[in-house]
Amino acid sequence: MTALISVIPILLLIVLMMGFKVSGYKSAIVTLVVTILLALFAVPAMGILPDKFADTSIYGITLWSVIEGFLKACFPIILIIICAIFSYNILCETKEIETIKTQFIQMTSDKGLLVLLLTWGLGGVLEGMAGFGTAVAIPAAILIGLGFKPMFSAVICLVANTVAVGFGAVGLPATTLANQVAASGAATPEELCEVATFIILQLSLMFFITPFLILMMTDRTKILKNITIALFVGTFSIVVQFCCAHWIGPETPAILGSVAAIIAMLIYNKLFIHDENPADEVIVEKKKFGTAKTLKAWSVYGLIIFFILISSKIVPPVNELLNNTLVTKFELPVIGNTFKFGWLSNAGLMIFLGAVIGGMIQGMSFGSLMKLLAKTTLNLQKTVVTICCLVAMAMLMNNTGMTNDIAKGLVLLTGSAFPFFAPLIGSIGTFVTGSATNANILFGKLQATAASDLGLVNQGTFFGVSGNETNWLAAANCAGSEGGKLLSPQSIAIATAACDMEGQDGDIMRKTMPFAIFWILMNGLMVFLGLHVF
Repeated sequence: MTALISVIPILLLIVLMMGFKVSGYKSAIVTLVVTILLALFAVPAMGILPDKFADTSIYGITLWSVIEGFLKACFPIILIIICAIFSYNILCETKEIETIKTQFIQMTSDKGLLVLLLTWGLGGVLEGMAGFGTAVAIPAAILIGLGFKPMFSAVICLVANTVAVGFGAVGLPATTLANQVAASGAATPEELCEVATFIILQLSLMFFITPFLILMMTDRTKILKNITIALFVGTFSIVVQFCCAHWIGPETPAILGSVAAIIAMLIYNKLFIHDENPADEVIVEKKKFGTAKTLKAWSVYGLIIFFILISSKIVPPVNELLNNTLVTKFELPVIGNTFKFGWLSNAGLMIFLGAVIGGMIQGMSFGSLMKLLAKTTLNLQKTVVTICCLVAMAMLMNNTGMTNDIAKGLVLLTGSAFPFFAPLIGSIGTFVTGSATNANILFGKLQATAASDLGLVNQGTFFGVSGNETNWLAAANCAGSEGGKLLSPQSIAIATAACDMEGQDGDIMRKTMPFAIFWILMNGLMVFLGLHVF
């Protein structure tokens, strides 16, 4: 019964956005108000408040949970969104976006391959390096610049931004999960590799299905061709990602796997795309660009990628220096949670630096860049409100025990069939928080506890790979969390901002809902089959 009350904020948000077509920011405000009322009056009556808050004022818990949400929304989520849109606006202002558009089209005139290149390829690289919405915002903006419709661009980028999520931000979600379920609280390199490998195995079919869906959304008439491309590109992706996960760890699968996918697409284009039907092509005047012109056009995105790479775990000395310099860290009163933000180590700063330096290379003055940044920020004010309210709601649900209550209710309801539903818990976590990392923090330990309760604590073999049953079930949380990204209001808010689709959050959610349901069902099936059949 308590779980039914705890799930009210989630259901309300869905009904408002999808049923009544209320805009994202209005839905978020209403849902936050309702969540606050539930926290103040329903939670104490239900007795689900965590034990550590037994003697704490519910008013203090509620207030500081909302403040925590606002802080986490601003640093780094909103910062990254503003800077990502700012980087695109610079290219539009300098007209260099036209050069990029032309060069992308000249890589391949095939519409399906072009969309796949931007969303699955470039999007995967951005997710692997930065995460936090960059993989949706930047490719979606480029697609619109290429002439694709905003709704198509938003939905297809959300669909593409799934498989890579578990290894986004240089493997942060998968690493967090492994640490959550490790007996010592800190996963060994072997445990990190095992969890990462299990995530890849559980997602294995989606490496082929997702590219196929992207291609079919672009052109439904070329079924055989789309199957061939999906198999070709998917094979490159999964082989590289599996090898990275199995022998290196969670840091590189998304980055190197996406690079491999881009290479595969270019190979396929060179070998097999000839004399296409004009209706299947993106028509563009053939132009040749010198090295200087190309470097100038790509200076914004090139520098963004450069700064993200050198600040990531791929370059440990720089990463450690930045992570330990100018870090704001303090304990929030009452709730006792720690807020931490690295002013030099966050992806938002890297995007900002790349955008500003690149913009100056492209001929803009620093003053004009700051004016453009202010204009970009002003245009995103409703997105800021949406994300602040949603993250505050998530933190409030987490701290008051509502989110955990939902998960426990599902465990009790499903019993021995729980492994099939394990990805659903991860998706709920991502839906609420907007982050696969947070979903793993919330429910990673719960998945391990459920495995213990079900006696799944032994060594086993999963699709030919040996490992621990507990880690297999825990990995389902991360795999499922990626499906939740398709419905996460925060992700959708990023898409609406990038595509200038204010007030159409509900429409986007309705279009991504079938993909999300399919994703979660497929994940559940793979988890169950790996545990009991293969």
